Amino acid sequence: MLSPTPAPHGEARSSPAAPAELAQSDVNRMATLGMRDNLESLLRLADKLYKRNPAEWRKTSASSREDALAQVRTAMDRRQPWPALQGQRDIQALSLALSPDFKGDRVAAFILANADMLVAAHGDKTTFYLIDSLDAQHIYNAARNVEIAVWLLSSRRTAAGQPLLLADEVNERERNLSFEREFGKIVGRLDLLSAVVTEKYRRAAISYVQNLLGGSFLQFLPVR
Repeated sequence: MLSPTPAPHGEARSSPAAPAELAQSDVNRMATLGMRDNLESLLRLADKLYKRNPAEWRKTSASSREDALAQVRTAMDRRQPWPALQGQRDIQALSLALSPDFKGDRVAAFILANADMLVAAHGDKTTFYLIDSLDAQHIYNAARNVEIAVWLLSSRRTAAGQPLLLADEVNERERNLSFEREFGKIVGRLDLLSAVVTEKYRRAAISYVQNLLGGSFLQFLPVR
């Protein structure tokens, strides 16, 4: 009988308040935290993928898995072009990383292409303030792109008939769905933010009408 993967236990924690938050709405703050967590999820996935596919980081100049992961983090933080992606960005980079003929470090390419696509969907920003706007449809599309990318990663094969990358594993001895769960967190955050952004503008319109009606019909009358 397969035993379930143990879930980590912890506690909810809040970040220390920063002066910059005065220039953020609730939605801005939610988008900022969501982006932070999604990029961290991608780095966790990179680490997991490197553990299951060590041949990938060995294609690079990295001296170890940890070194390769540090290079991916630096490229992600600085939004540096990844040489193996040949100057492609966003969904074009994702398509290249998932090509059966791709010869470079597929882990780095796949993770960085996903990261670039997410940032592009958020208007090329990772921190959001009152002057920034978010497109709910673009964020929704990003969630679907992640789902498509995960499906292609699990279904496509190389010319030799091998999986593009080893990820989740289910067999008689082991049931490892940690990749699916982490990607699911990214999709969930994106879908929630998309819904909240849509609701923000809908509620703004309703509040405007309520204020308009209140100003006309709901004024108190003098009693003296």
